Amino acid sequence: MTPLHVQALTALSRPLAHKFYRAQHSPMRAHRHDRVWVALQSEIVAALCLRPVPPGHWLTGLLVAPAYRRQGVACRLLEQVLAETEGPVWLFCDPELDAFYQRLGFTQCLELPPALAERLARYRRSKPLIALYR
Repeated sequence: MTPLHVQALTALSRPLAHKFYRAQHSPMRAHRHDRVWVALQSEIVAALCLRPVPPGHWLTGLLVAPAYRRQGVACRLLEQVLAETEGPVWLFCDPELDAFYQRLGFTQCLELPPALAERLARYRRSKPLIALYR
């Protein structure tokens, strides 16, 4: 099996992440100011985005291709991204994923930057989400 490689994409390579998301039938997309990271194993098998939100980053778009789930790909991708990212990182997730993120050092967050607090309030109108940070 090809080893897993994690890297940040350049702005010119960002369309590769969009192609990955589309291939997974996901509506996720990287925005212009996002930093996009991928896990590669001869092809992109996972991706995530970090969006700048002063004084840190908002983690969005974490997706692992179904054939690579439950193999530690998300953990490996997140561990490297977090090791190379300064400042707090926030994310929103389904409550069922709380334990997964807690193993990576995330804790529940009661105070968010205003832009994230507003977004979370909108998202919670249609789905149960929790806010975590590290």
